[in-house]
Amino acid sequence: MDNNNYASIYHQNEAILAADALDVLSCQAGNAFSSLLQYHQRHKDWLFGHLAYDLKNETFPGLSSQHQDGIGFPDLFFFRPRIIMLLNGHEVRIGGWEMDENDAGDIYTACTTMPLHTRQPTSRGLVQSRLDQQQYLDAVKGLQEHIHRGDCYEINFCRENYIEDITVDPLTLFEKLNQVSPSPFAAYYRTNDLYMACSSPERFMQKHGPVVISQPIKGTIRRADTPAADEARKKELQQNSKERAENVMVVDLVRNDLSQTAQRGSVEVSELFGIYSFAQVHHMISTVKAIPAPGVPFTAVISQAFPMGSMTGAPKLSVLQLIEQYERSRRGLFSGALGYITPEGDFDFNVVIRSILYNAGRQYLSFTTGSAITYYADPVKEWEECLLKAEAMRKILEG
Repeated sequence: MDNNNYASIYHQNEAILAADALDVLSCQAGNAFSSLLQYHQRHKDWLFGHLAYDLKNETFPGLSSQHQDGIGFPDLFFFRPRIIMLLNGHEVRIGGWEMDENDAGDIYTACTTMPLHTRQPTSRGLVQSRLDQQQYLDAVKGLQEHIHRGDCYEINFCRENYIEDITVDPLTLFEKLNQVSPSPFAAYYRTNDLYMACSSPERFMQKHGPVVISQPIKGTIRRADTPAADEARKKELQQNSKERAENVMVVDLVRNDLSQTAQRGSVEVSELFGIYSFAQVHHMISTVKAIPAPGVPFTAVISQAFPMGSMTGAPKLSVLQLIEQYERSRRGLFSGALGYITPEGDFDFNVVIRSILYNAGRQYLSFTTGSAITYYADPVKEWEECLLKAEAMRKILEG
């Protein structure tokens, strides 16, 4: 995991590497969060892994997932690494299971003498989708009818792009993606023959000591070619009433999610409508803080807010049902979360967006993009936003 030197008061490390699983926890929705708590209590160790979107079927009993999933990540997967490397400035800390200074020194020497990664060729393939432009526009109009009837206020609607029978080197894809679109929650992730190259700009949730924060993104605009024009774009985003309305709705949703496990009166919005710049776009980001109530397990804090509001909408149960009705692919790891849990029960998770997922066994590659649909949204502009968000991933696949 790499923050690409993105300045933030909340970052704990510049980069983290975890490798060589001592043991793993892999399970589907049902009792996944309770299994994770037991796994952590048993080991009291660092855990790294993911929460896939379909854990919604556990956090909202009665939901199901019927669409095709071409990748096949489990709903929840965590492992206990033998090796952990934490990078801060010019210092790297190397630790892990029963490791002494000699072991750490050997690992450091092995890393510094390791040959640089040789980029492998990518076989080209046809990018397909189960929703073409007209189907997408029709779906957005259908969702706006639900909003008009009061079924929901805002819904995050996504569209999978996929390539079949493709052979890629996933590490090469990550290197290219991280070069084209460096982001503060970038990650390269592998379990068996399942891979993810991630350039996410968004944090789902972090717990550090007694404080939990969530930083939802709602609001996007393309960057301009000159500094003056780029500054004008930032102001345009800051003043855009539609984007502000979307951001407020997700902030209210996050506040409600965190309040389920927080001490009374501890939930607060520490930043509203912050404008942050990235390689291709500017984003509107808000920060919500809370202090969990005494005795609340960390898994309850996570599960009460999952799936994250920025990737669902409001009210959450209604939009989760509509997402299943209108989307044509199972989201899987996309719009889930990747991160780590410390021995003390602190944690930090991103939102899995701007990511390429790859199943090497099936030779199936997937990348999904989406946007927030409101009643006043222009379906054509929402389509264009999906294309903009997919731009970096298309570049590295076609380049």
